[in-house]
Amino acid sequence: MRKLIASTFVSLDGVMQAPGGPEEDPAGNFTLGGWTFAFWDDAMDLSAAGFDGTDRELVLGRKTYEIFAAYWPHQAEDNPIAKTFNAAKKHVASRTLKSLQWNNSSVLRGDIISAVTALKAQPGPDLQIIGSGNLIQTLQAASLIDEYNAWVYPVVLGRGKRLFENGSKPCALRLVASKVSTTGVVMSTYVPAGDIRLGTVGQS
Repeated sequence: MRKLIASTFVSLDGVMQAPGGPEEDPAGNFTLGGWTFAFWDDAMDLSAAGFDGTDRELVLGRKTYEIFAAYWPHQAEDNPIAKTFNAAKKHVASRTLKSLQWNNSSVLRGDIISAVTALKAQPGPDLQIIGSGNLIQTLQAASLIDEYNAWVYPVVLGRGKRLFENGSKPCALRLVASKVSTTGVVMSTYVPAGDIRLGTVGQS
């Protein structure tokens, strides 16, 4: 069974909304879009965390899909990320989209949990979620995500859509890789590690 991997940029207070630019997602009067801009450096390997979709199929929520579809098909042909995204299979979780214009795109029909479970059982490359906060929360609650790549930026945004909202399923995670950029971005990879172990500090 192929893995389902979720990768996201997140602020120190857990916000993932509009990391790429002011117009990316202004929902809820969010005015801090583009908050990752000042922190990029050469140590931040998008491919290592799956942010460029290399050798993977994309699983996207409707909003992220629409943002990507409005941008990547119109970039230069020699742009490596555009080339990868445009060629990749794209599976879109949406109840409202009826037709998709971006090539190699299809809507996941019916119950999203069943649809993604079926996708994971099919042969092919691993599946990659980028952004798509609502979709991550739905699939996390169903224990379908096999790996999380969270890049935590040294900013506090104070408001906006969060990676894990109230109602997320409690679970433990195990850190399997971590690196820090020269600008202070902590790039971590986690895998599920079962239930949370409870106890009292100081007692064995």
